[in-house]
Amino acid sequence: MWRFFSDSMVRMAEAEHQPTPRGSYAKGVARRQEILDRAIEVFAKRGSDRTSLRAIAEEVGVTHAALKHYFGSLEELLIAVYRQSESRGEDWEPVPPDVTPTELLRRWSDANHEVQGLVQLYSSLVASALEEGHPAAREFATERFVRVRTEIAERVRHNQRAGRIRADVDPLATAALVIAASDGLQTQWLLDPDAPQDAALALLDQLLSEPAPAGRPAV
Repeated sequence: MWRFFSDSMVRMAEAEHQPTPRGSYAKGVARRQEILDRAIEVFAKRGSDRTSLRAIAEEVGVTHAALKHYFGSLEELLIAVYRQSESRGEDWEPVPPDVTPTELLRRWSDANHEVQGLVQLYSSLVASALEEGHPAAREFATERFVRVRTEIAERVRHNQRAGRIRADVDPLATAALVIAASDGLQTQWLLDPDAPQDAALALLDQLLSEPAPAGRPAV
């Protein structure tokens, strides 16, 4: 599962300016959030494999009708769970722009090891987005890839100006490559925990680093 601090902070800031709902609407919002919090706990442990809205309702402790009322479909619930898990950033500190994309991937990788179920959920959503008949998953994945490419490309530009990333690579293409590496390594880890994630990230870091001047050994 990816974690984007800037985006989660924006969502939290926007939430602070939303009017406080009242009456039955407020109760409905609170109930939906309660169900969502419980669903995140469930998915973090078990992922989204071989499940149904009815099965999730039973594990969460609500009726199937209630879950369908608040989320409409299993796919919409999965998307809501993933988005909510991303936005839980109260205790996160923004990542300084000097942190390179590959170092950011290492941090995400360490965090993802604690929530394997949510990592599997994300992979399932992306897989569903490639199939016909899953418009919500397709919209989620497409929007997310555009946003993440933009955020990482800006981080690449910053580190290029600082001399930490080679200047002859295109920032947007580099961002797409970083995302591909992350998602691919993430999938390999789900299938095989012994997959060489650290070695692969070290190699990617080496490929993107500014070459050492002639006559000076590479660090």
